[in-house]
Amino acid sequence: MKRRNVILGLTSTAAASAVGFASGSDASAAGPSGQIDKSADGGRAGFAPLTIREQGGFAVGGTVTTTPGTFDPRNPTNPAGQTLHGDHARVSYQVPMRPRKLPLVLWHGYKQSGVGWGTTPDGREGFQTIFLRRRFTVYTLDQPRRGSAGQTTVGTTTDTATSDQWFYNQFRFGLWPDLYPGGQFPKGEEAREQFFRSMLPDTGPIDGEVLANSVSALFDEIDQGILVTHSHAGGFGWDVTMKNPNIKAVVALEPGSGFVFPEGEVPEPMPSSAGTLAGEAVPLKEFRQLTKIPIVVYYGDNIPTEPTDIAGRDNWRVRLAMAQLFVDAINRHGGDASLVHLPEIGIKGNTHFLFSDLNNVQIADRISDFLATKGLA
Repeated sequence: MKRRNVILGLTSTAAASAVGFASGSDASAAGPSGQIDKSADGGRAGFAPLTIREQGGFAVGGTVTTTPGTFDPRNPTNPAGQTLHGDHARVSYQVPMRPRKLPLVLWHGYKQSGVGWGTTPDGREGFQTIFLRRRFTVYTLDQPRRGSAGQTTVGTTTDTATSDQWFYNQFRFGLWPDLYPGGQFPKGEEAREQFFRSMLPDTGPIDGEVLANSVSALFDEIDQGILVTHSHAGGFGWDVTMKNPNIKAVVALEPGSGFVFPEGEVPEPMPSSAGTLAGEAVPLKEFRQLTKIPIVVYYGDNIPTEPTDIAGRDNWRVRLAMAQLFVDAINRHGGDASLVHLPEIGIKGNTHFLFSDLNNVQIADRISDFLATKGLA
Protein backbone atom coordinates (compact mmCIF):
# COMPACT_ATOMS: atom_id res chain seq x y z
CA MET A 1 0.00 0.00 0.00
CA LYS A 2 1.38 3.42 -0.92
CA ARG A 3 2.37 5.81 1.85
CA ARG A 4 -0.50 8.25 1.34
CA ASN A 5 -3.03 5.41 1.29
CA VAL A 6 -1.62 4.16 4.58
CA ILE A 7 -2.02 7.65 6.06
CA LEU A 8 -5.59 8.03 4.83
CA GLY A 9 -6.41 4.54 6.07
CA LEU A 10 -5.56 5.62 9.62
CA THR A 11 -8.04 8.50 9.61
CA SER A 12 -11.09 6.75 11.01
CA THR A 13 -9.30 5.22 14.00
CA ALA A 14 -6.94 8.10 14.75
CA ALA A 15 -9.59 10.81 14.58
CA ALA A 16 -11.73 9.10 17.20
CA SER A 17 -9.10 9.47 19.91
CA ALA A 18 -7.01 12.50 18.91
CA VAL A 19 -7.72 16.10 19.89
CA GLY A 20 -8.19 18.70 17.10
CA PHE A 21 -5.90 21.63 16.36
CA ALA A 22 -7.17 23.59 19.35
CA SER A 23 -10.49 24.45 20.90
CA GLY A 24 -12.62 25.52 17.96
CA SER A 25 -9.72 25.97 15.52
CA ASP A 26 -10.15 22.70 13.66
CA ALA A 27 -13.80 23.42 13.00
CA SER A 28 -12.98 26.84 11.56
CA ALA A 29 -10.23 25.62 9.25
CA ALA A 30 -12.60 24.87 6.39
CA GLY A 31 -15.66 26.85 5.44
CA PRO A 32 -18.57 25.94 3.16
CA SER A 33 -17.91 24.75 -0.39
CA GLY A 34 -14.31 23.89 0.46
CA GLN A 35 -13.27 27.48 1.08
CA ILE A 36 -10.35 27.91 3.46
CA ASP A 37 -10.98 30.07 6.51
CA LYS A 38 -7.69 31.75 7.45
CA SER A 39 -9.01 33.51 10.55
CA ALA A 40 -7.86 30.72 12.88
CA ASP A 41 -4.37 30.72 11.39
CA GLY A 42 -2.19 33.69 12.26
CA GLY A 43 0.95 31.88 11.13
CA ARG A 44 2.88 33.01 14.19
CA ALA A 45 4.45 31.16 17.07
CA GLY A 46 2.27 31.37 20.14
CA PHE A 47 -0.98 31.17 18.22
CA ALA A 48 -3.27 28.13 18.36
CA PRO A 49 -1.50 24.89 19.38
CA LEU A 50 -1.28 22.12 16.81
CA THR A 51 -2.09 18.44 17.04
CA ILE A 52 -0.10 16.53 14.42
CA ARG A 53 -1.61 13.14 13.74
CA GLU A 54 1.54 11.72 12.19
CA GLN A 55 5.01 12.85 11.16
CA GLY A 56 8.14 11.22 9.89
CA GLY A 57 10.68 11.10 7.09
CA PHE A 58 12.02 8.86 4.36
CA ALA A 59 14.29 8.74 1.33
CA VAL A 60 13.00 8.47 -2.21
CA GLY A 61 14.67 7.88 -5.57
CA GLY A 62 18.42 7.60 -5.83
CA THR A 63 20.99 5.21 -7.20
CA VAL A 64 23.40 2.55 -5.94
CA THR A 65 26.97 2.17 -7.14
CA THR A 66 29.04 -0.98 -6.57
CA THR A 67 32.77 -1.53 -6.69
CA PRO A 68 33.65 -4.83 -8.42
CA GLY A 69 35.03 -7.60 -6.26
CA THR A 70 34.09 -9.31 -3.01
CA PHE A 71 33.70 -7.60 0.32
CA ASP A 72 36.22 -8.79 2.90
CA PRO A 73 35.17 -8.10 6.51
CA ARG A 74 38.82 -8.49 7.55
CA ASN A 75 39.78 -5.64 5.22
CA PRO A 76 36.77 -3.33 5.61
CA THR A 77 38.39 -0.23 4.13
CA ASN A 78 38.91 -1.99 0.80
CA PRO A 79 36.01 -0.79 -1.43
CA ALA A 80 35.89 -4.08 -3.37
CA GLY A 81 32.36 -5.52 -3.28
CA GLN A 82 30.97 -2.55 -1.38
CA THR A 83 28.03 -0.32 -2.32
CA LEU A 84 27.16 3.35 -1.99
CA HIS A 85 23.55 4.55 -1.80
CA GLY A 86 23.22 8.15 -3.01
CA ASP A 87 21.48 10.71 -5.22
CA HIS A 88 18.15 10.34 -3.40
CA ALA A 89 15.88 13.02 -1.99
CA ARG A 90 15.10 13.17 1.73
CA VAL A 91 11.52 13.96 2.67
CA SER A 92 9.94 14.93 5.98
CA TYR A 93 6.18 15.00 6.35
CA GLN A 94 3.50 16.08 8.80
CA VAL A 95 -0.15 15.03 8.72
CA PRO A 96 -2.81 17.14 10.46
CA MET A 97 -6.11 15.97 11.81
CA ARG A 98 -8.72 15.47 9.05
CA PRO A 99 -6.21 16.13 6.26
CA ARG A 100 -7.36 17.51 2.95
CA LYS A 101 -7.35 15.17 -0.01
CA LEU A 102 -4.29 16.62 -1.76
CA PRO A 103 -1.01 17.18 0.11
CA LEU A 104 1.53 19.88 -0.67
CA VAL A 105 5.10 19.06 -1.73
CA LEU A 106 7.53 21.92 -0.92
CA TRP A 107 10.69 22.06 -3.05
CA HIS A 108 13.40 24.56 -2.09
CA GLY A 109 15.59 26.71 -4.34
CA TYR A 110 19.31 27.17 -4.99
CA LYS A 111 21.65 27.02 -1.97
CA GLN A 112 18.61 26.24 0.18
CA SER A 113 17.09 23.17 1.83
CA GLY A 114 13.73 22.15 3.23
CA VAL A 115 14.60 23.93 6.49
CA GLY A 116 13.69 27.26 4.90
CA TRP A 117 10.03 26.28 4.62
CA GLY A 118 9.75 25.61 8.35
CA THR A 119 10.76 28.80 10.12
CA THR A 120 11.48 32.30 8.86
CA PRO A 121 14.86 33.97 9.61
CA ASP A 122 13.20 35.96 12.40
CA GLY A 123 11.49 32.93 13.96
CA ARG A 124 7.93 33.11 12.61
CA GLU A 125 6.07 30.12 11.20
CA GLY A 126 6.87 29.26 7.61
CA PHE A 127 4.68 27.69 4.95
CA GLN A 128 5.30 24.22 6.32
CA THR A 129 3.34 25.06 9.49
CA ILE A 130 0.97 27.66 8.03
CA PHE A 131 -0.46 25.14 5.58
CA LEU A 132 -0.44 22.37 8.18
CA ARG A 133 -2.74 24.62 10.22
CA ARG A 134 -4.97 24.78 7.15
CA ARG A 135 -5.23 20.98 7.19
CA PHE A 136 -2.87 20.22 4.34
CA THR A 137 -0.51 17.29 4.73
CA VAL A 138 2.90 18.77 3.95
CA TYR A 139 5.88 16.96 2.44
CA THR A 140 9.10 19.00 2.64
CA LEU A 141 12.08 17.75 0.69
CA ASP A 142 15.82 18.19 0.43
CA GLN A 143 16.72 17.60 -3.19
CA PRO A 144 19.51 15.15 -4.11
CA ARG A 145 23.04 16.29 -3.22
CA ARG A 146 21.84 19.02 -0.85
CA GLY A 147 21.28 19.19 2.89
CA SER A 148 20.12 15.96 4.49
CA ALA A 149 20.21 14.33 1.04
CA GLY A 150 23.91 15.07 0.66
CA GLN A 151 25.05 11.50 -0.08
CA THR A 152 26.21 11.67 -3.70
CA THR A 153 27.70 9.13 -6.11
CA VAL A 154 29.48 11.90 -8.05
CA GLY A 155 31.88 14.13 -6.16
CA THR A 156 32.50 17.83 -6.55
CA THR A 157 34.58 20.54 -4.95
CA THR A 158 32.68 22.29 -2.16
CA ASP A 159 32.00 25.91 -3.02
CA THR A 160 33.78 28.11 -0.47
CA ALA A 161 33.70 31.39 -2.42
CA THR A 162 32.64 34.46 -0.45
CA SER A 163 29.30 35.42 -1.97
CA ASP A 164 26.90 36.63 0.74
CA GLN A 165 26.60 40.14 -0.66
CA TRP A 166 25.97 38.85 -4.19
CA PHE A 167 23.09 36.68 -2.97
CA TYR A 168 21.75 39.47 -0.78
CA ASN A 169 21.29 41.58 -3.92
CA GLN A 170 20.26 38.59 -6.07
CA PHE A 171 17.48 37.70 -3.65
CA ARG A 172 16.25 41.32 -3.70
CA PHE A 173 16.47 41.98 0.01
CA GLY A 174 17.97 45.31 -1.01
CA LEU A 175 21.22 46.69 -2.34
CA TRP A 176 23.89 45.64 0.14
CA PRO A 177 24.01 46.58 2.97
CA ASP A 178 20.66 48.36 2.79
CA LEU A 179 17.15 46.90 2.66
CA TYR A 180 14.73 48.16 0.06
CA PRO A 181 12.42 50.84 1.52
CA GLY A 182 9.18 49.16 2.48
CA GLY A 183 10.71 45.75 1.87
CA GLN A 184 9.28 42.65 3.50
CA PHE A 185 12.55 40.90 4.43
CA PRO A 186 12.80 40.59 8.24
CA LYS A 187 14.80 43.45 9.67
CA GLY A 188 17.80 43.27 11.98
CA GLU A 189 21.23 41.69 12.16
CA GLU A 190 19.98 38.49 13.77
CA ALA A 191 17.54 37.70 10.94
CA ARG A 192 20.23 38.38 8.35
CA GLU A 193 22.66 36.15 10.23
CA GLN A 194 20.12 33.33 10.40
CA PHE A 195 19.42 33.61 6.69
CA PHE A 196 23.08 33.46 5.65
CA ARG A 197 23.62 30.43 7.87
CA SER A 198 20.72 28.61 6.21
CA MET A 199 22.56 28.55 2.88
CA LEU A 200 24.11 25.25 1.78
CA PRO A 201 26.55 24.04 -0.88
CA ASP A 202 25.92 21.15 -3.23
CA THR A 203 27.81 17.96 -2.46
CA GLY A 204 27.71 16.88 -6.12
CA PRO A 205 26.95 18.41 -9.52
CA ILE A 206 23.40 19.62 -10.13
CA ASP A 207 21.84 17.07 -12.49
CA GLY A 208 18.34 17.94 -13.69
CA GLU A 209 17.49 14.34 -14.49
CA VAL A 210 18.53 13.16 -11.03
CA LEU A 211 16.43 15.89 -9.41
CA ALA A 212 13.36 15.31 -11.57
CA ASN A 213 13.51 11.54 -11.13
CA SER A 214 13.65 11.78 -7.35
CA VAL A 215 10.71 14.19 -7.06
CA SER A 216 8.72 12.15 -9.56
CA ALA A 217 9.42 9.10 -7.40
CA LEU A 218 8.01 11.02 -4.43
CA PHE A 219 4.74 11.59 -6.27
CA ASP A 220 4.67 7.91 -7.22
CA GLU A 221 4.96 7.18 -3.50
CA ILE A 222 2.30 9.60 -2.21
CA ASP A 223 -0.07 9.51 -5.19
CA GLN A 224 -1.71 12.79 -6.15
CA GLY A 225 -0.54 16.11 -4.77
CA ILE A 226 0.25 19.77 -5.37
CA LEU A 227 3.83 20.81 -6.19
CA VAL A 228 5.12 24.07 -4.70
CA THR A 229 8.48 25.17 -6.08
CA HIS A 230 10.80 28.03 -5.27
CA SER A 231 13.35 29.68 -7.56
CA HIS A 232 15.82 27.17 -9.03
CA ALA A 233 13.39 24.30 -8.46
CA GLY A 234 10.90 25.97 -10.78
CA GLY A 235 12.40 24.77 -14.05
CA PHE A 236 12.95 21.25 -12.74
CA GLY A 237 9.36 21.35 -11.51
CA TRP A 238 8.08 21.72 -15.08
CA ASP A 239 10.13 18.66 -16.03
CA VAL A 240 8.57 16.60 -13.23
CA THR A 241 5.09 17.84 -14.05
CA MET A 242 5.44 16.84 -17.69
CA LYS A 243 6.38 13.30 -16.71
CA ASN A 244 4.15 12.57 -13.70
CA PRO A 245 0.34 12.88 -13.91
CA ASN A 246 0.06 12.63 -10.12
CA ILE A 247 0.88 16.34 -9.93
CA LYS A 248 -2.52 18.05 -9.92
CA ALA A 249 -1.39 21.68 -9.68
CA VAL A 250 1.81 23.72 -9.53
CA VAL A 251 2.45 26.81 -7.42
CA ALA A 252 5.74 28.33 -8.58
CA LEU A 253 7.33 31.03 -6.42
CA GLU A 254 9.68 33.15 -8.53
CA PRO A 255 11.00 30.47 -10.92
CA GLY A 256 14.36 31.64 -12.21
CA SER A 257 15.18 29.42 -15.19
CA GLY A 258 14.20 26.30 -17.09
CA PHE A 259 11.15 27.79 -18.80
CA VAL A 260 9.94 25.28 -21.39
CA PHE A 261 8.16 25.94 -24.68
CA PRO A 262 6.89 23.73 -27.49
CA GLU A 263 9.39 23.09 -30.26
CA GLY A 264 9.21 25.92 -32.76
CA GLU A 265 7.75 28.35 -30.20
CA VAL A 266 10.80 29.17 -28.08
CA PRO A 267 11.13 32.97 -27.71
CA GLU A 268 14.31 34.86 -28.45
CA PRO A 269 16.93 34.74 -25.67
CA MET A 270 16.77 37.69 -23.28
CA PRO A 271 20.07 39.38 -22.40
CA SER A 272 20.64 41.06 -19.05
CA SER A 273 23.60 42.31 -17.05
CA ALA A 274 23.41 38.99 -15.16
CA GLY A 275 23.69 36.95 -18.36
CA THR A 276 21.33 35.74 -21.07
CA LEU A 277 18.16 33.83 -20.23
CA ALA A 278 17.00 31.32 -22.86
CA GLY A 279 13.89 29.18 -23.04
CA GLU A 280 14.07 25.43 -23.56
CA ALA A 281 12.33 23.49 -26.35
CA VAL A 282 10.33 20.34 -25.57
CA PRO A 283 8.07 18.22 -27.80
CA LEU A 284 4.53 19.58 -27.98
CA LYS A 285 3.18 16.28 -26.65
CA GLU A 286 5.21 16.73 -23.46
CA PHE A 287 4.37 20.43 -23.16
CA ARG A 288 0.66 19.67 -23.33
CA GLN A 289 0.93 17.94 -19.95
CA LEU A 290 1.31 21.44 -18.48
CA THR A 291 -2.04 22.44 -19.98
CA LYS A 292 -3.95 19.76 -18.06
CA ILE A 293 -3.60 21.24 -14.57
CA PRO A 294 -3.91 24.69 -12.97
CA ILE A 295 -0.62 26.55 -12.62
CA VAL A 296 0.08 29.83 -10.85
CA VAL A 297 3.37 31.75 -10.84
CA TYR A 298 4.12 34.49 -8.29
CA TYR A 299 6.76 37.24 -8.36
CA GLY A 300 7.49 39.88 -5.74
CA ASP A 301 8.56 43.52 -5.82
CA ASN A 302 11.56 45.64 -6.82
CA ILE A 303 11.94 44.11 -10.28
CA PRO A 304 13.05 46.77 -12.78
CA THR A 305 11.22 47.40 -16.03
CA GLU A 306 14.28 48.82 -17.82
CA PRO A 307 17.82 47.35 -18.14
CA THR A 308 20.24 48.12 -15.32
CA ASP A 309 23.90 47.33 -14.68
CA ILE A 310 23.01 45.97 -11.20
CA ALA A 311 22.96 42.26 -12.02
CA GLY A 312 21.00 41.28 -8.91
CA ARG A 313 18.13 43.40 -10.17
CA ASP A 314 18.39 42.99 -13.92
CA ASN A 315 18.26 39.20 -13.92
CA TRP A 316 14.70 39.36 -12.51
CA ARG A 317 13.59 41.75 -15.23
CA VAL A 318 14.14 39.08 -17.88
CA ARG A 319 12.90 36.22 -15.70
CA LEU A 320 9.58 37.95 -15.13
CA ALA A 321 9.28 38.65 -18.85
CA MET A 322 10.12 35.04 -19.77
CA ALA A 323 7.64 33.74 -17.19
CA GLN A 324 4.88 35.78 -18.83
CA LEU A 325 5.69 34.25 -22.23
CA PHE A 326 5.71 30.79 -20.62
CA VAL A 327 2.27 31.33 -19.08
CA ASP A 328 0.99 32.73 -22.39
CA ALA A 329 2.24 29.61 -24.22
CA ILE A 330 0.40 27.30 -21.82
CA ASN A 331 -2.83 29.24 -22.23
CA ARG A 332 -2.42 29.43 -26.01
CA HIS A 333 -2.52 25.64 -26.02
CA GLY A 334 -5.66 25.47 -23.92
CA GLY A 335 -4.15 25.47 -20.42
CA ASP A 336 -4.99 27.22 -17.16
CA ALA A 337 -1.95 29.23 -16.09
CA SER A 338 -1.64 32.65 -14.50
CA LEU A 339 1.17 34.96 -13.50
CA VAL A 340 0.68 37.14 -10.44
CA HIS A 341 3.06 40.09 -10.09
CA LEU A 342 2.25 40.99 -6.49
CA PRO A 343 2.87 44.77 -6.57
CA GLU A 344 0.39 45.02 -9.46
CA ILE A 345 -2.36 43.73 -7.14
CA GLY A 346 -1.31 45.96 -4.25
CA ILE A 347 0.96 43.55 -2.33
CA LYS A 348 4.24 45.43 -2.10
CA GLY A 349 7.78 44.91 -0.87
CA ASN A 350 8.17 41.17 -1.35
CA THR A 351 11.62 39.70 -1.88
CA HIS A 352 12.63 36.54 -3.71
CA PHE A 353 11.71 34.63 -0.53
CA LEU A 354 7.95 35.18 -0.49
CA PHE A 355 7.43 32.41 2.07
CA SER A 356 9.86 34.00 4.56
CA ASP A 357 8.81 37.63 4.18
CA LEU A 358 7.04 39.57 6.91
CA ASN A 359 3.75 39.14 5.04
CA ASN A 360 4.12 35.41 4.37
CA VAL A 361 0.65 34.75 5.83
CA GLN A 362 -0.80 37.12 3.22
CA ILE A 363 1.07 35.22 0.49
CA ALA A 364 -0.22 31.94 1.90
CA ASP A 365 -3.73 33.42 1.75
CA ARG A 366 -3.30 34.04 -1.97
CA ILE A 367 -2.21 30.44 -2.50
CA SER A 368 -5.07 29.11 -0.37
CA ASP A 369 -7.54 31.14 -2.40
CA PHE A 370 -6.05 29.82 -5.65
CA LEU A 371 -6.35 26.20 -4.47
CA ALA A 372 -9.91 26.71 -3.26
CA THR A 373 -10.94 28.40 -6.50
CA LYS A 374 -9.55 25.50 -8.52
CA GLY A 375 -11.35 22.94 -6.34
CA LEU A 376 -8.09 21.57 -4.92
CA ALA A 377 -8.68 22.29 -1.23
